[in-house]
Amino acid sequence: MFIGKWNKSVILTYIGAMFAVAGIFLAFSADKITYSYCCLMMAGICDLFDGMVARRCKRTDEEKRFGIELDSLVDVISFIALPVCIFIAMGLKRIWDLPIFMLFSICGVARLGYFNIATADSEKAVKFYTGLPVTFSALIFPLIYLLKVPLPKGIFKYVFEGVTVLVSILQILKIKIPKPKGIWYGILGLLAAVMLTVYLVFL
Repeated sequence: MFIGKWNKSVILTYIGAMFAVAGIFLAFSADKITYSYCCLMMAGICDLFDGMVARRCKRTDEEKRFGIELDSLVDVISFIALPVCIFIAMGLKRIWDLPIFMLFSICGVARLGYFNIATADSEKAVKFYTGLPVTFSALIFPLIYLLKVPLPKGIFKYVFEGVTVLVSILQILKIKIPKPKGIWYGILGLLAAVMLTVYLVFL
C-alpha cells in the first residue's frame, strides 16, 4: 500500500529524522538555541544505535539496501542541514559565513556519497571510517558551543567558524577514524546523556 519500508529495523532512523526537523523548527522559533542542540544530540544518539537495532532484525536484501540509503538521506538532514540552521540562528550571518556553510555542506554530502559507494558491495563489517563521519557533528558542535560561556562573544564566533572549517576538511581527508564498537556505545551514550543534562539544566 505504501512505498518505502516501515518496520522496526528503520524506526530509529525515522525518529532521528523527526528530531532533526524539530531542531530546525526550534532553531528559528524558540527563545533558546540550546533546544536545537538537544535535538542534534538526540539525532546523533538515534544514528549511533540504529545500525545495531537493524542488525538484530531479520531483513531481506532489499530492506538492507533501503536502510543504507535511508540512513544517508537522514544524515543530510540531521548533520548537515540542521547544524547550518543552528549556525544561522546563533547569529553567524557575516558575509564570510555563507562560503563556510557551503564548504561544510559540500564536504558533508561528498563524505556521505563516498561512504555509500565504498561500502555498497562490501559484506564485511566496517572497522574504520575514511574521513570524519558527518554524524560526529552531533558531538563536536554541542561541545564547542559550551565555549560560549567563558569566551567573549566576538572571539567565540571566530573560534566556532574555525572549527566548522576544520570539521569540513576532516570529512574529506583520507584519514582513518576507528568505528565505535562494544563498550564505546555505552561511553558515547553516557556522554550524550551528560551533555543533554548540561544543556537542559545549566544553559
